[in-house]
Amino acid sequence: MSDTPNTKRTVRQLLTVVFVMGALAWASVPLYDLFCRVTGFGGVPAIADAGADRVLDQTIKIRFDASKERDFPWEFKPVAHEMDIRIGETGLAFYEAYNPTDRPIAGTASYNVAPYEAGGFFTKIDCFCFELQVLQPGERVQMPVSFYVDPDMVTDRDAKYVHTITLSYTFHETDLPEEQANLSKPADTTTFN
Repeated sequence: MSDTPNTKRTVRQLLTVVFVMGALAWASVPLYDLFCRVTGFGGVPAIADAGADRVLDQTIKIRFDASKERDFPWEFKPVAHEMDIRIGETGLAFYEAYNPTDRPIAGTASYNVAPYEAGGFFTKIDCFCFELQVLQPGERVQMPVSFYVDPDMVTDRDAKYVHTITLSYTFHETDLPEEQANLSKPADTTTFN
C-alpha cells in the first residue's frame, strides 16, 4: 500500500481524534465540576464561607454515602451514616479514608447531592472534595465536611417536599505528585568502583 495523500490525511485525522479525545478525558473532571458549580446540575450543592443567617425549627435528615472507583485500594466510609439537623443549622460530618497498601496513594473525591431538587439548597462551607489527598502506607485520616441546608428550601416549589438529603462522595485515584512519588521510591544504593 502506497502513501497516498488520502492515506496521510486519514492518519492525520485519526491522530487528531485520538488527541482530542485524550484531552477531553483528561479535562473531564475539572470541567464537570465547573459546569455543576455554575448550573447546580446533578445535585451539586452551593458553596459558602459561613453558615446560614437563620435557623428554622424544622429538621431534615442528612445521609452520608461513600464509594470509590473500581480497583481503588483505599477503604473509604462515612464516620456516621446519617444525622438530623435543623434547617439552617451548620452541620459537621466526617469521612474516613485508610490506605491499607505499602505505597503512598493519591486520590480526589467528587460529590453530589440527592435528590436533585435539594442540590441548590445544600450548602457546603468546607470540604475535602476536588482537593488532592495523599495517604501514606497504613495511614488513616478523617476528613471533615461542614454544611447547612438553606432555609429557602422550605418555600421552594419542588424542594419543600424533601425530608431526606443524601450527600455522596466518590474517590478516584489520582497520579501521585512527583515530589511524593520520589519519596516513596527506594534509595539508589548502587556504588561505583
